[in-house]
Amino acid sequence: MDVSTEQPEDWHEVELLMDLCFAPGRTALSSYRLREDVAPVRDLCLVLRESGVLRAAIRYWPVRVADHLVLLLGPIAVHPTAQGEGLGGWLMQESLSRARDAGWERVMLVGDAPYYSRFGFARLDGVEMPPPTNPDRVLGLELRDGAWVDITGPVSRAIGPAPAG
Repeated sequence: MDVSTEQPEDWHEVELLMDLCFAPGRTALSSYRLREDVAPVRDLCLVLRESGVLRAAIRYWPVRVADHLVLLLGPIAVHPTAQGEGLGGWLMQESLSRARDAGWERVMLVGDAPYYSRFGFARLDGVEMPPPTNPDRVLGLELRDGAWVDITGPVSRAIGPAPAG
């Protein structure tokens, strides 16, 4: 398996993988509204290929919670023929390690707590995703101890460049 940073020419192939892995209408979710007209954090958007064939991909976007810059993880997708091989978990660990090394302090996502808790994610009380997001699915991870302490408020789009932080 080869991992690399997603390149602009990978975009259509990654979008096809996301369409294959997620229900129709995935782009109608509130997390997609936070990504509109905002550049992804390119150094953390990774693709995993086997013999040149796309097997998995992960993307990150900058968002704000109150006045704090936060990484929004997602989507992450593994081709159905490769699910259960640990590729998604490996991409999570690799990308989170890169985020920590780049100086990011905190990450959030919208997902299933039982799955993401194995990576250290826990429910973020007081962090409000746009409706109709279920608050129980708003999860966070500290890349630096104490990074989520006392951070509450609505999640909004990050405008401008995506510096580490």
